[in-house]
Amino acid sequence: MLKLLIVDDEQIEREGMQAILQKGYPDIMIEQANNGKMAIEMTDIFKPDLILMDIKMPGITGLEAVERISTKYSSIKFIMVTAYDTFEYLRTAIKLGVKDYLLKPSKVSDILLTVGKVIKQIEEEKKLLETSRQQQEALQKALALVETDVVTQLLFDHVHEVHVDMLVEMLDISSTNEMFVMSVLIPRGQENLYSVIKEKTRQGGDAWLGALYGNQLPIIVFRDPDKSFRLQALSLARDILSISKSNQAEEWFIGVGSLCSSLDQIRQSYYDSLIATIDITLPVKYRFYSDVPVLEDMGNEQLSRFREKEFSDVIRLGNWEQVHTNVVDLIQRFEKEGAGIIQSQQRLLEVLWIISRVMSEMGIETITPLYSFQAQDYRQLRVEAAHLLEKMKQAYIEHYNQFEVNTMKHIKQFIYEHSHEDISLDTLSSRVGLSPIYISKMFKEKLGINYIDFLTECRIEKAKALLCNPEKSIKEITFEVGYHDPNYFSKVFRKVCNVSPKEFRKELLGSNS
Repeated sequence: MLKLLIVDDEQIEREGMQAILQKGYPDIMIEQANNGKMAIEMTDIFKPDLILMDIKMPGITGLEAVERISTKYSSIKFIMVTAYDTFEYLRTAIKLGVKDYLLKPSKVSDILLTVGKVIKQIEEEKKLLETSRQQQEALQKALALVETDVVTQLLFDHVHEVHVDMLVEMLDISSTNEMFVMSVLIPRGQENLYSVIKEKTRQGGDAWLGALYGNQLPIIVFRDPDKSFRLQALSLARDILSISKSNQAEEWFIGVGSLCSSLDQIRQSYYDSLIATIDITLPVKYRFYSDVPVLEDMGNEQLSRFREKEFSDVIRLGNWEQVHTNVVDLIQRFEKEGAGIIQSQQRLLEVLWIISRVMSEMGIETITPLYSFQAQDYRQLRVEAAHLLEKMKQAYIEHYNQFEVNTMKHIKQFIYEHSHEDISLDTLSSRVGLSPIYISKMFKEKLGINYIDFLTECRIEKAKALLCNPEKSIKEITFEVGYHDPNYFSKVFRKVCNVSPKEFRKELLGSNS
């Protein structure tokens, strides 16, 4: 309800003005003040939208009261009421932002007309503010989805050149030259603590949270130049682990990856963070990759190949013969170089752990790759590695066979019908019961296109149709097709169509005229 305060040192003037306004605008809440000092005090309590202020009052004058109130409450509107129709008064009032004035005495019609114009302005501004608030809330919600999708694209190789740079720009992370990944392992049944972890992470500085895959939550953390890498990571890890004190604390664990200098290298830090979580039985529930014990610095060059995109793609595509060949080649290299069997088994465990994690990202439940015994020689090592690989292969085949073509059709139809909404990989995951990473993989394999590119195609096609209507503004179309920022929408439209929405409409309507 709109609130109005009448300020006048003469009671009969106040009562008369209230009677006129209450009759003309019965929905308005009205209060009175008999001097400037009382007006200032009542404004703090009553919070009026509009004040009718008499200029000439004893003590604090109307103009002085307006100046002091407007300094504190810039949104309040003022109408001056005066018997002095002088230029100097009006000039001062205009400088203070007063919207209009009434002369004493005024006709009832003049009072209602003047007040009505300002009321209409206030109501329009309130509508604009509410619309803006709703749009900001929608934008923040969309950015949260954008954030998890960007992490998914960067860490799991589903990078979309049309979007990543623009999405990174939208997320507005402070410029930094270094970053690292933390992998948080959360016990089953504690997934509801995601929002708490997000809040703790936000308090610690700039970071992007990925989606929760199984019990694993990846976080890309941007370096704080005022802290050392180790101190920043330790501080954030302890803040997150503080959540676990009454929530199955023994099953929580955080792996901290290596520091890297660009988003292009972030995937390496991610795999390092996973390797740091291999042994979660440690008394301290976090570990840096640099602290993972290595008995001998061997095999680093060979192991780096297993952390590269190409090897992950081999796993995702189900080329298990190639996976087996790569693992056997690594064992043979270790044997040829005369590496100790203990060191070789430890290094091989890292490779099997990477394979297991890639499968987990795809939503495939598989064994935790652990050796049942310490191999005594390379023959035993080859046999045990082959046995673990075979188990993971069977888990992959069983999972893959469950995926039907109809599921893909269902996803496509859902995206088309809901393209105007904030659809993310998580949204699709909840819809069809498959992991976000697996859905992204299947899109690429079965349709030859990334899911977000398909979503963009749906939105742009709908935008093209709406642009045929000259009555709709570009801003209206932006929100109608599912975007929350007209500038971002225009960038995407130009990227896809090679022309801006405005240019497209001009060409379209010009050719039809």
